[in-house]
Amino acid sequence: MSSVNYNGFLLNFSRKNLFDLWKTRHRRIGILVILLVYSVFPGDLGEVTRTSLFDAYIQVTVFVAATLLLFFSLEHFYKIDIGILMKKGDTWQVPMASLLGALPGCGGAVVVITAFARGNIRLGAMVAALIATMGDAAFLLLAKEPTTYLKLMSISIFAAVISGWTVDRFHRGELYSSEIKHFEKIGIGKLRTRDKLFMAFAAPGLFLGILQLAQVDINNFGTLVTILGLLGAFLSISVWVLSPINAVSSSDDHPFTRSSEETSFVTVWVIAGFLAYEYAYAFFGLDLEVLAEAAWIFLPILAILVGFIPGCGPQVLVTTLYLNGIIPFAALIGNAISNDGDALFPAIALTPRMAVIATLYSGIPALIISYFFLLTG
Repeated sequence: MSSVNYNGFLLNFSRKNLFDLWKTRHRRIGILVILLVYSVFPGDLGEVTRTSLFDAYIQVTVFVAATLLLFFSLEHFYKIDIGILMKKGDTWQVPMASLLGALPGCGGAVVVITAFARGNIRLGAMVAALIATMGDAAFLLLAKEPTTYLKLMSISIFAAVISGWTVDRFHRGELYSSEIKHFEKIGIGKLRTRDKLFMAFAAPGLFLGILQLAQVDINNFGTLVTILGLLGAFLSISVWVLSPINAVSSSDDHPFTRSSEETSFVTVWVIAGFLAYEYAYAFFGLDLEVLAEAAWIFLPILAILVGFIPGCGPQVLVTTLYLNGIIPFAALIGNAISNDGDALFPAIALTPRMAVIATLYSGIPALIISYFFLLTG
């Protein structure tokens, strides 16, 4: 085992860790190369790939970056410890956690998970945050159907508060400190050129994304818009390829650095979700609408089970299916309530047993509410 002091951060390396990082880097490079080749490929393959990359960046990535930048800036410059504020909230822990979880993206839910692991809040607040969060799929739904998004979030927050208080009433949620696996956040150190470049692309990308929300056809602006979106997408993937981050970045890092690192990780999942649907539709003739009609009674259960999968990629796919008219609102809301997005990763890392319990608890209101809408809609 050896250690290196890098810009004030002590980084420990072992031969196994370096070998694992080396293998991970090569897999990520392979994914980048494949996407590059597919995007310049002639015919439908290139067209579908480019469209998916562009849509993923303009419709999701730029909004994730903006949200995380705001959140990380408040934490970095104003030293706001939300965990301590929630600890003082007592009964109001659950509503506070619900509102944090309901923020688009996973940032608010991650804060709640960290607060629970530190013993600042009870299990009910953690469950409430996981129920309220829709992860990064929220950006996609907000961009396409803002009215549906507001309706879904209202229902999710209500379910989160009631469920959180119920859990606190019957299961106070011991900390299980013996099983918590503490990890040190990796410090990047100084602000890097790639972080500045990432934000330089994200700023105009966010402007274009907002125009889309306003129902403006940004394709009328010419090929420059397409080039910006594709370059932004590949820049995000490149940051992910070069990233040393395995969990979450240090709060000591510059907000630009943290935003570029964690947004790039999310972007790869979003792109995977977009491509999975578009490739299946364009090249395999998969008529999901016919399948959904045939198995409509099971759709909420399937969507809820997908919600249990860690990460945002599968959830983005479910939202994409809804927006394409393939699954009903009942399935979407079941998935939105049961899914924990990327917040489940730090939950598993810090409190694995309680993460599983909290996730299973979220499935109860998901089943009740989704089938209510399915059978009464």
